[in-house]
Amino acid sequence: MKSTSLSGICEELIFSNFFKNHVKALRNFMYYKFGNAEQAEDVTQEAFIKLWENCEKVPLDKAKSYLYTIANNTTLNQIAHQKVVLEYAKAAPKQDKTFESPDFQLEENEFKVKLQKAIDKLTEGQRTCFLMHRIDGKKYSEIAEILGISVKAVEKRMHLALLELRKEIKQLK
Repeated sequence: MKSTSLSGICEELIFSNFFKNHVKALRNFMYYKFGNAEQAEDVTQEAFIKLWENCEKVPLDKAKSYLYTIANNTTLNQIAHQKVVLEYAKAAPKQDKTFESPDFQLEENEFKVKLQKAIDKLTEGQRTCFLMHRIDGKKYSEIAEILGISVKAVEKRMHLALLELRKEIKQLK
């Protein structure tokens, strides 16, 4: 019989493993949701600190949802006084030697910019679900658990996101 221990997450080894297993996913989730890499990193660290400070009150089986709730609420509190500007970090263009024509490379770069703008136009919920599914490879059930919504809501957000992206891409041609 498994007992729910409130001190389980307070053990350093358990907390360390929990951190290693969840830090990247939480950071990515916060980045996708709010569009700021530095803020995502800061909020992720702050959420883990708060989890550690409150480890006696948080059962191990509730630690993940507690962590996501703290991270989400922390970010919402930070942006309550300022307007969020979505900025997706653009990696420096790779200087790989390719055999593609300069025209093809130009078209490809223009398409990437237009696609990024189309993703930016999605609602926050659509963008978050879309990026978590397509970039992180998360299943709808995992996304639903993280966001605290039903699987049907995730399906609807994905459907609407894909419709919107298809519409935007058709306009690109």
